Amino acid sequence: MPSQNPPGVFVTELPSGVRTITGASTSVPAFLGYTKASANDDPSAAPEPFTDAERVVPQKIRSWQEFAARYSVQGIAKELADATEPAAIHTLQRCLPLAEAVYGFFANGGSTCYVVGFTRPQSAVSPEELKGNTDARTGLAALETVPEVTMVAVPSLWDMTADASAEKEAPAPDHAAGVGRMAQVVKHCTEQRNRLAILDPPPGLTPAEAAAFADTLGSRDSDDAAFTALYYPWITVPGVDAVERTVPPCGHVAGVWARTDAERGVFKAPANQNLRGALKLQTVLTDDQHGELNAKGVNCLRLFPDRGLLVWGARTRSTTRDWRYLNVRRLVSYLADSVHQSSTWAVFEPNDERLWATLRHSVSSFLTDQWRQGALVGRTPDEAFYVICDDTNNTPKTIDDGKVICDIGVAPVRPAEFVHFTITQIAGQSGEAPKAT
Repeated sequence: MPSQNPPGVFVTELPSGVRTITGASTSVPAFLGYTKASANDDPSAAPEPFTDAERVVPQKIRSWQEFAARYSVQGIAKELADATEPAAIHTLQRCLPLAEAVYGFFANGGSTCYVVGFTRPQSAVSPEELKGNTDARTGLAALETVPEVTMVAVPSLWDMTADASAEKEAPAPDHAAGVGRMAQVVKHCTEQRNRLAILDPPPGLTPAEAAAFADTLGSRDSDDAAFTALYYPWITVPGVDAVERTVPPCGHVAGVWARTDAERGVFKAPANQNLRGALKLQTVLTDDQHGELNAKGVNCLRLFPDRGLLVWGARTRSTTRDWRYLNVRRLVSYLADSVHQSSTWAVFEPNDERLWATLRHSVSSFLTDQWRQGALVGRTPDEAFYVICDDTNNTPKTIDDGKVICDIGVAPVRPAEFVHFTITQIAGQSGEAPKAT
C-alpha cells in the first residue's frame, strides 16, 4: 500500500492461520483385467486408443465412453462377432469381464476409476505378473503410487488362472491358483490401509459350494479379513456388445459403493441398494441359504418382488467386533487418510504447545463435522470422539525424538443389520352387550 493515501477506507487481507482437514477420496476403484493388444486399433478414433505400453500402467478413466474408446471395446466386439476359431473366441471373451465391470461401475453411480491392463489374454497371469513392478508401474505394485484408489477389483481373476483353450469349451478356473491371487490383492490392500478388495468367488458355485469356498480364503480373525469383501452370486448383464453374459459383480458393486458415498456418505453401509445394469442372478437364494452365507462373511445379491436386484450385505470377512462391517472399516480408513493427507504442514514445525493446539483444533473441527453428518455415535461431540495432543502424550523424550503424537478415538455408527419387531396381541373388550340400567 502506498505510504500516502487519499482519505477513505482501506482493507488488508491477512491469512487466518487456521488449518483445516479436507476429506480424502472414498469412491475411486482400480480394476485389473485383460484387455486386447492395440495392434488393430483405429488410430483415428477419438480419444485415441491407448498403446500397449499405456494399457499396462494405471490409467484414470472418467466415463464409460472414454474407456470404450481408449480400450477399443467396439473393436473387441467386432472381432468376436467375426471369430470362428475357439482359441480366438476364448481369447477375445476374456477381455470382456473388465469392460463389463467398468460399465457396471459407471452405470451404478461411479464417476472415476483406474484401469490396469494385461495385454496377453491368451495366457494366464502369474503371481509375479499380478504383483507387478513399482518401477515399471505394472500390476498391483503400480497402485501404490495412486493414493486416491480406495477399492481394488480384479474382474478377470478367474480367467487369469489358466491359458485360453483351443477346445470348444473354455478352460475351468483353477480354484487354488485363484485363491492365491486373491491373497495377493488382499495383501496389497492391507498394506496400503486405505482401500478394500472386492472379491468374487468362482463362477457357477452353488450356495453350499460358495460357503465352502469362503472357508478357503484364510483366517477371519486376521487383519487381512478386515480389508476383504466377498460378493455372491455372479450376475447376468445385457453385454457391452449386446450379447448377454454372466460376469462377476465386483464392478457393479464398486458403483453401488460410490453411489452410496455420494448420496449418504462413507459411513452408510453400501447395502439395500439396487444393482443397476443387471438382468438376473446366476443363483437365486433362499433366506436359509443367505443366512448361512452371511455367517461366513459373504455379501449376497438378492432378488425381491417389486424391488428388483439388491445388494443385501455389508460385511467384511472379519469376525472381530471392530471391523465386521464394511462402512466401519471404510469410515476409519477415510478418517485416517484425511487426517494424514491434510496434516503434512506440521512436519518440521516447532514442536510446542502452539503446534499441539493447532492439531487438536483442526482434527476436532473435522471430526465434529463428521459427527454432525451422522458418521459418529453420540449425543454430543465429546461422546462421539476424543483428540489428545498435549504434554500427556508428547513427553520430553518424544519431543527429543522429533515426534508429535496425536491420539484420536472415534465411535463409528454401525448398520441395523437385523431389525426385530415384537408383536403382542392385546385382548379386546368383552363381546357382551352392555346391560340397561
